[in-house]
Amino acid sequence: DMEILGIASVAAITVIAYIVGLVVKNTALDNKWIPCIVGIVGGALGALAMKVMPDYPATDYITAVAVGIVSGLAATGVDQLVKQLGDN
Repeated sequence: DMEILGIASVAAITVIAYIVGLVVKNTALDNKWIPCIVGIVGGALGALAMKVMPDYPATDYITAVAVGIVSGLAATGVDQLVKQLGDN
């Protein structure tokens, strides 16, 4: 189903952005920059995904970048969820 593949492409951006966030977290860079970095990475991946994934849920660059940014920022939410579950 095309909708499932579209969701999978968005999830892929979130996973890649999450990994980028983990890498940044392990550098000397201040953690306050992580949301900005994962948002930018997500936006770039969104634009790329629109070109290389036929089922990507966007057909223009503005929407593709916006979907990518939201997907990238979702990685920070995933990180917080993992932290919260780990604290219990």
